[in-house]
Amino acid sequence: MKKYTLSNGLRVVVENIPTCRSVSFGIWVKTGSRNETTDNNGISHFIEHMLFKGTSQRSAKDIADLFDGIGGNVNAFTSKEYTCYFAKVLDQHLPLAVETLADMFFESQFDEEELKKEKNVILEEISMYEDTPDDKVHDEASRAAFGVHSLAYSILGLEERLLGMSSDDLRGYMAANYRIDNTVISVAGNVEEQAVLELLERYFGRFNQAGTSDASSIPVFQSDYLFHQKKTEQNHLCISFPGCSISDPKLYAMILLNNAIGGGMSSRLFQEIREKRGLAYSVYSYHTSYADTGLFTIYAGTAPKQTKDVLDLTVEMMGELSRNGLSAAELHRGKEQLKGSLILSLESTSSRMNRNGKNELMLGRHYTLDQMLERIDQVTDEDIREIMNRMLSVPFAVAMVGASDEAASQLRRDTLVSSSN
Repeated sequence: MKKYTLSNGLRVVVENIPTCRSVSFGIWVKTGSRNETTDNNGISHFIEHMLFKGTSQRSAKDIADLFDGIGGNVNAFTSKEYTCYFAKVLDQHLPLAVETLADMFFESQFDEEELKKEKNVILEEISMYEDTPDDKVHDEASRAAFGVHSLAYSILGLEERLLGMSSDDLRGYMAANYRIDNTVISVAGNVEEQAVLELLERYFGRFNQAGTSDASSIPVFQSDYLFHQKKTEQNHLCISFPGCSISDPKLYAMILLNNAIGGGMSSRLFQEIREKRGLAYSVYSYHTSYADTGLFTIYAGTAPKQTKDVLDLTVEMMGELSRNGLSAAELHRGKEQLKGSLILSLESTSSRMNRNGKNELMLGRHYTLDQMLERIDQVTDEDIREIMNRMLSVPFAVAMVGASDEAASQLRRDTLVSSSN
């Protein structure tokens, strides 16, 4: 992987993989729901949709027909901290993909009729999300952990805010946030690097939107309890703890701990709650890293009559882990599992483009595969204990979606704080 800078200062990362015939190309912009306000929440995601709705040269159907016609894929996604527009095509079609995505990036029209139709599409997306309680609860978990901080904002946004957005609002947000310093282009696949740079210079060299980012405030973990009442067959629960930022030296220890707690079928949660006791079909944990903080979350969906048992077992398991740490066998197995999944994840041009783009955008640095494997091997039991102590230094946060919160509302959220001291 090599880093370059175009004549206008735009950062480019290129990884040549001569053993494949595909190329993945992505435009990464460091803006998401975290950069929004209560007045424009959802605008980053709305812009992502609108960039596919027609330019001065192409209609939305033209864009779809073009990529279908060359057997390629084009898509985009918005997260809390960044937005990515990407395509995967055969190497011979890279010039066409770059030209088309540049056209979408610079020349999208934000036509009022298309704006109105896409608002309705996103409203349907929001409704679908609201009708899926095992998705909805994760948004509630963010709010329970981060309160009113923008990191807790929904990526999809709010219906009333979305309906009031105009083309000028979208253009204004792009002018403020789609800037050279905030953008990275990532290319991975069967490419000749000099030809790629000339191609990018031709289509992105005109990018001249400059500026500086506003400093983001670091959220304080809130340890709240939130209940969203909804008629469901199951109670959907999330218990959240402070985690690690994307640049935290202990990040790999956090990932290993997550794997042991609920990251797979051999994890403690899965074995105890599903396999041994049959109390849930879906139970797992995950860790999310942000620029300056992180969040570790345990999820379970279970019948109302079993909710107390699931909560008690989860807290009991976390307490036992706090007292005794991971066994040597768990730590070793976790390292091998993490190394294996890491290596396998890098076998496609898409995953390499994603890794390089995100690392350049969020960190400004890159580790080789050997360096990452070495960092995993260097994680010690003491690192795991340090992460556990950090997680349990404050009461945990709880979010629930279901018909009744009788069991969850009675859970003591500070019980692990005392047991970890």
